[in-house]
Amino acid sequence: MTKKIQRALVSISDKTGLEALGKGLGSLGVEILSTGGTARALAGSGVTVREVADLTQFPEMLDGRVKTLHPKVHGGILGRRGNPEHVRQAAEHGIEWIDLVVVNLYPFERTAAKPGVGWEELIENIDIGGPAMIRSAAKNHEDVAVVVSPDDYPSVLEEMKANQGSLSAETRLRLARKAFSHTAAYDAAISATLDRHADADRPDDIKDETSLSLPAKFLLSYEKAADLRYGENPHQKAALYRPGGKSEGRGVAFAQQLQGKELSFNNLVDLQAGWNLAEEFDQPTTVMIKHTNP
Repeated sequence: MTKKIQRALVSISDKTGLEALGKGLGSLGVEILSTGGTARALAGSGVTVREVADLTQFPEMLDGRVKTLHPKVHGGILGRRGNPEHVRQAAEHGIEWIDLVVVNLYPFERTAAKPGVGWEELIENIDIGGPAMIRSAAKNHEDVAVVVSPDDYPSVLEEMKANQGSLSAETRLRLARKAFSHTAAYDAAISATLDRHADADRPDDIKDETSLSLPAKFLLSYEKAADLRYGENPHQKAALYRPGGKSEGRGVAFAQQLQGKELSFNNLVDLQAGWNLAEEFDQPTTVMIKHTNP
């Protein structure tokens, strides 16, 4: 079942594609709610925008730490449109439905990667309101669409234009899955970074590695780098993954394929073996790999 989008909340750190998104939503008659820098950027590009503070009747405060953590925001996202009691309570408390949430998060990983980054800067780049809105929208994907990546703006606008402002249940579920994956990776990055930072702050006289703290849970976050032709056997599906949040690095997972058909799992195993062999040499080395499988 399709759901028409009448009101959207847009609050993003990465402004890529924002102007096109705002104008596209505006052309479809969607009311746009926004906050801070996002609202100013939209207004500056000629897009009509309503401040979230106007909706909540509560100002942004505590250096921007509190702006969307409000019942009129989360009630508008989490309320089930098909539940008469939810509809009644929303009307009673002046809650307006929010049908689309477009949020991307403070650049925590980019901040953590800066040489000499301080503890306070690190902490201030932990997003709170953003993940809360993303998770709320993803949970209620039966009624609400959530977009966490600028890569999805064109397809979302295209589908809305083709369907009188609506998005299908299939699209909303796909976006919700991506949203939960996004917040999971974000939290994993924060957890791993704080663990590393805690050890980095230990006194210089602690030299014994056995004294370093180890996390109670070891969290990994990987993103798909490529689909493979097949897995270890031709009837199996496979894909190549690499550490999330990194656009470049060492090893086969970060290599660029210049020609030829899609690789298989076995191709990659051979390539990685060649890479590992070359890494054993101090001088420039050429490794030839011959693979005869189809």
